[in-house]
Amino acid sequence: MPWPASWLTWRGEGMFWCEWAWLPEGPCQDVLFEVESGRITAVRRAEAPGGARRLAGMVLPGLANAHSHAFHRALRGDTARGTFWTWREAMYRVAARLDPDSYYLLARGVYAEMVRAGITGVGEFHYLHHAPGGARYRDPNAMSHALAQAAHDAGIRLTLLDTCYLAGGFGRELDEVQQRFSDVDAARWSERAESFTAHEVVLGAAVHSVRAVPAEAIGEVAAWARDRKVPLHLHVSEQRAENEACLAAHGRTPVQLLAERGAVGEDVTAVHATHLSAGDVALLGGSGTGVCLCPTTEADLADGIGPAAALQVAGSPLSLGSDGHSVIDVLAEAQAVEAYQRLANETRGHHAPGELLAMATAHSAIGRPDAGRLEVGARADFVSIDLGTPRLAGVAPQAVPAVARADDVREVVTDGRTVVVDGAHTTIDIARELRESITALRS
Repeated sequence: MPWPASWLTWRGEGMFWCEWAWLPEGPCQDVLFEVESGRITAVRRAEAPGGARRLAGMVLPGLANAHSHAFHRALRGDTARGTFWTWREAMYRVAARLDPDSYYLLARGVYAEMVRAGITGVGEFHYLHHAPGGARYRDPNAMSHALAQAAHDAGIRLTLLDTCYLAGGFGRELDEVQQRFSDVDAARWSERAESFTAHEVVLGAAVHSVRAVPAEAIGEVAAWARDRKVPLHLHVSEQRAENEACLAAHGRTPVQLLAERGAVGEDVTAVHATHLSAGDVALLGGSGTGVCLCPTTEADLADGIGPAAALQVAGSPLSLGSDGHSVIDVLAEAQAVEAYQRLANETRGHHAPGELLAMATAHSAIGRPDAGRLEVGARADFVSIDLGTPRLAGVAPQAVPAVARADDVREVVTDGRTVVVDGAHTTIDIARELRESITALRS
């Protein structure tokens, strides 16, 4: 595969002066950052010195996309009537056509689109492991390596959430396409996952769902992740049908089953968590289990509106994901969380702008606690928002996270290296790459 050379060995250094910067205490004017080896080494209020890189507008920390399925980007614009389950058949048709080369090309465009939107770290919930029919590639992690290379070349940090997927449903065999997802059992999943290495990639684990991983294997995956102190993510209660099937099979909700199998806690992130009982909310919050909300995808797939405000009150840290990539805009995801809570509860102001930004910069959910804050010791990730756009005209600086969108992003710096300038990726023609790779999959 003729993969381009990456910028892997580059280390950002220098000074960055910000007209406005969102520091841990909130928005501040005239902020100077000193950067060495991709880390912030000093922060102070100052006039712009000679030689400093000037970042206009409001500079936010790098955004975090905690839940991605890169290949779902090929389905953007699917307007067919139906449900999540009918959409899933279209998704399976895309999955059936991908190989390491085509997945690399598609993922590079998807990750570059993320960087253009101010995202500096992504959690890839990766279950497309094998060749058609389930045969392993010569390199059993060929698809994982394609994603790792794509992320490096796009300029985004990758957390690869290697996903265990063993069943076609409760008591059901895998169908033809699902065989590509499966390692047969948890032992062989862990053996393959353990063998994956890639420079600067965080390797985590995922349980696809309680319907796709038998109960006895859930505990094995959770124990593997906990032993290695890596993130564990799980799709949870995205659909009412999943809850009903779990109750029928186990006499428990998915959250109760996961708790019974040791798959809740501060090192775990439940993705979606849309259809929860009050007891489920209390269990997730009381255990400190994080919840990743993907409201634009949940709307696109007609999933429903999750209890975000109740989860936050209960004690669950919230993060955000673009999931199926109907939209790649973490700021829009944050704003949708608030908007949907207003619709569901008929009251305003569930999440203040600073809380929305905290969701949008929750790198800890993907095993990167050193990112998402503009302070000494943190990674030097800067996202400059143009305050002169019609959308932001007259908006108070402290309200920016509640109003700005991806197309207001002008500059993006990741680990001290500039990867977006004047709203364009410095090395990748995003529209061309996505158009060509998606057209090839559909041909």
